[in-house]
Amino acid sequence: MTASNSRLADTFASSSGRTALIPYITAGDPLAGSTPDLMHALVAAGASVIELGVPFSDPMADGPVIQKAGDRAIAAGVSLAVVLDLVSQFRQQDTLTPVVLMGYANPIESMGQNVFVQAAQAAGVDGVLVVDYTPEESAGFATRLAAAAIDPIYLLAPTSTQARMAQLAQLARGYVYYVSLKGVTGAGNLDTDDVARHLALIRQHIQIPVGVGFGIRDAASAARLAQYADAVVIGSKLIQVLEEASHQAGPQAAVQAAAQWLAGVRQALDTVKKG
Repeated sequence: MTASNSRLADTFASSSGRTALIPYITAGDPLAGSTPDLMHALVAAGASVIELGVPFSDPMADGPVIQKAGDRAIAAGVSLAVVLDLVSQFRQQDTLTPVVLMGYANPIESMGQNVFVQAAQAAGVDGVLVVDYTPEESAGFATRLAAAAIDPIYLLAPTSTQARMAQLAQLARGYVYYVSLKGVTGAGNLDTDDVARHLALIRQHIQIPVGVGFGIRDAASAARLAQYADAVVIGSKLIQVLEEASHQAGPQAAVQAAAQWLAGVRQALDTVKKG
């Protein structure tokens, strides 16, 4: 699957060399009621795509910051059905910005793949990334998503083989998410040169855009990667900003703080000339 007629494809096609900015937030954190407002604020701050995390009790790829955000959302009763309702609320005002759900297989399996795909399509979801659906096991799910005009999105890691890249080229749509570090979200320091080498190799096999995430902590690290990546994905630091502002001044102040911080990242990306 190398092409797609979707909001994601349109967003990347219209970027005109501008690096896409994909913030990750956990649905329902700091409050479910503030999530649609937060999504709108991030778009106004320069987000190209919203990556919305589905809370799960055993998020194996997530570091402590995102784990705690998920725990807070679960404690507040945020389920997969609630997440889809939040997307529907967002879509009442924004019909252009792509929304990608990122999460784990268990909530989808509990709902049922067919029911989930239909509900996600009705809510206005544009892409789905399931961390623990391997390509070998998820071809049928990817086909169901594509039939509903939802892009199946996959992860690649520094350890991914060229065979795995070629395999994903047959399934992935929208963009591929390159995990720039070994380990969990929010960990380690970026090696920009190493990322650049891996992206060059990935592009020998995959024609759709490649976004880079994990380890992007600030505007400077985002800008370094923007020389090479089609998109940068940033989550843990953004959630930290949300958490701190929410504790200090409440959820609405947190929305404003997150948007202001993301606007600084967007500004930095827009100064970068592609390498």
